Parts: sequence; structure tokens; C-alpha cells
Amino acid sequence: MKTAELFLKREKEVLSPYAFLTANTRGRLHPADSCAYRTEFQRDRDRIIHSKSFRRLMHKTQVFFAPVDEQFRTRMTHTLEVTQIARSIARALSLNEDLTEAIAMGHDLGHTPFGHGGERAMRLCYSPDFAHYKQSLRVVDFLEKNGEGLNLTYEVRDGILNHTGSNMASTLEGVVVKYADRIAYINHDLDDAFFAGILSKNDIPRHLAPFFAETYSHRVDVMVNAVIEASVDKPAIAMTSEVGEAMMEMRAFLMDNVYTGSPAQHEEGRAVELLCRLFEYYTKRPEELPAFYRAHLETEGVERMVCDYISGMTDQFAIATYERLFIPQVWKGVSRD
Repeated sequence: MKTAELFLKREKEVLSPYAFLTANTRGRLHPADSCAYRTEFQRDRDRIIHSKSFRRLMHKTQVFFAPVDEQFRTRMTHTLEVTQIARSIARALSLNEDLTEAIAMGHDLGHTPFGHGGERAMRLCYSPDFAHYKQSLRVVDFLEKNGEGLNLTYEVRDGILNHTGSNMASTLEGVVVKYADRIAYINHDLDDAFFAGILSKNDIPRHLAPFFAETYSHRVDVMVNAVIEASVDKPAIAMTSEVGEAMMEMRAFLMDNVYTGSPAQHEEGRAVELLCRLFEYYTKRPEELPAFYRAHLETEGVERMVCDYISGMTDQFAIATYERLFIPQVWKGVSRD
């Protein structure tokens, strides 16, 4: 029996009756040969990890724009923290860890430079319907591998598309990632705000202090346990009401004190303007786009491909491109000594 077949057999024997079995996948957009040593969701995880979009997450903003200090989270470290939290929950609930991991690894592949500031820029200059989760699906379906996409399974694509907001994934594993994403960003953004001096633990509302005044690992443990306690042996993923309400209150607190109006966001207006100027520049000069984006102008449209190009940029690449296009360069003559 091949290794992959042993994995499928083990899933049937040990996973919860509410777990999604890899053998039941609805498959890929395009047929693909099976792998002898990996299941389909393991292959999806590997395809995501080896993608260019995944590597670029290393240099994309989480909250602090183009951070110089390496202690601040980036979109890459956020993704890794989400993945760790999601796998811990999935393991405790006997769900499909491979499916959970693949969704978590891919959930933010379409995020713009400068975090949600970049997302706002694309809504302003491209379409009000632009959203990073939709762009993440476009990345894995089309933009990766020069237009071939990663050809992921339906369940991973569904989890990526439905990991945020009011959207709900069709598998419990996808819903686990939704909770893990929120647990991760609320706690690590609070952690980064402490490190930056924007907040202190004394700023936390008194009634939230029991949940959020301790260490990062303690806060995450409290929330992970709350999900496990509310979801064990049940056909749905939830969080205990006390912890869930505290988490949403902290999210609102961060929205008022970190995500808007704080020193961390003072540059957001400039970042939005920078990306909108790049968008305007390339829509007027599509011939200057890289070859891949030029090749699809006729079928996809100029604005769509410009949006794809800019959305894929890292913070520093966007800044460098802006400087190259709009900032006068000092001319250096040839020395005749």
C-alpha cells in the first residue's frame, strides 16, 4: 500500500465523524495525477509553500508599514501563527490537520502591500468590490505559475475564500482557520502595539484585563481552549461566550486605538496615495508592465492586470517602484580625471 493510501486509511480510523476526509474531496479545477507519498491536501500545502506569493508575504505589512525592526510581525509571520493555532485546534478536535494547514498557509496570499491600507487603495482606484480574500483565490487559481495557477482542491480554495467577515467555509477545518486568523491577529497586533509603545497594559479596559493583560502565549491559550471547549464533539466550530465577547471587544478596542488614528497608521494615507499613483501610471502605460501581465491585457483587461501587479508587490518594492517612476534621480556624470 502506498504511503498516501495509508494516510487516507488512518483518517477514516482516527478522525472525528465531523472531520472532512481527504478521500471525499471534490477535486481540482484541472485533473492531476495522484502522488504516492502525499494526500491531496498535503500537496496543496506544499504547492502554497513553494509559491512566489507565499515568499512575498515575508515583506508585506501586517500593521506597521515596511517595518525596519524585525520584531514586528509581517504578513508571513502572521500566516505562520495562524497555521500553528489552527493546527492546534484541529488536532484537539480530531479534524483534518492537513486541510486546515493548507487553508491557513494560503489564506492571505492575495494581501496587498501596506496591509489593509493597500486593500483600501485598490478599492478606491480599481473596484469597491476588491477584497484580499478574493484576491487570494485569484492568486491560487490564475496568477501563480504564469497563469496556470496552483490548481488546488475545492476545499482549500473554499477555505481561503471564506476565512474572514461573514463568509463561512463549507468544512469545519475552514471555519477553524477563520477563528485562528482572528485569534492570531488580535493577540499579535496587541503585542506589537505594546512593543511600539502605542499601548501599555494599563490602557486595556479593566473588564478585559483578565483576558489580555498577560503574556501573548497565555492570551492565545485562553482563546484556543475556548474554541476547543465550545466545539468538541459537535458538528460546528464556536467559542465560549465569555471569551468570544471579550475577543470581539478587544478587536473593537484595537480598531479605535491601533488600526485607525494611531502612530502606526500615520503613513496609511501616503501609502494609499502611493499605490493609487502607481495604478494610474500603469493603466496609462500598460506596455511597461512585466511580460506576464502584458500577455493577459486583452483577455483580462488593463485595470484588472494592473491591480494584480500592484497587489502582488511587497512594501519595499512598491516604494522603490514609486521612487523610480516619480522621484527625480541625481545625475552622475562620468569622471574625467
